[in-house]
Amino acid sequence: MNVNLTEIRRRSISVAQYVSSLEQPFQSKFLERKQAYRLQAEMVKEIGKSANDYVIVAFSAGWCKDCITNIPALALIAESTGLEVRVFGGLKKDPLSHTSKWRIPPSPPEVIPFDVDKIPLITVFDLSGKEIGRIVESPRRWPTLEQELGEIIKSSR
Repeated sequence: MNVNLTEIRRRSISVAQYVSSLEQPFQSKFLERKQAYRLQAEMVKEIGKSANDYVIVAFSAGWCKDCITNIPALALIAESTGLEVRVFGGLKKDPLSHTSKWRIPPSPPEVIPFDVDKIPLITVFDLSGKEIGRIVESPRRWPTLEQELGEIIKSSR
């Protein structure tokens, strides 16, 4: 998948803005997780070496358990490395639809071209807008989010 990063930046918010914009009790849960999470310093250092070469685009919702686990860690990674993380938030399921999982609005229309099925969806793009990897819900191949992101970035070089 290729995206227009300028348009993504215009239509999304930073991960810090996203966490700040959450309503209670969701914001408290995200902030508690962020405060409790301990990043792996060595992997963060590796991500930081090439942080300016990638943009992360994530889809999230305050009610989502996996988002509460992973988006705060993503916020810490962004703060520690300078990695740009953009978020489309406020996803809401559409229980009345037989054809679409997400209600648009309030869910952003980008859920369709990004083929968002489960959240969080964390996609990694190079600066040309080419997708180089994605994490759906939680890391699958590595124990931590920073390890999985680091491996995606390393394998794209």
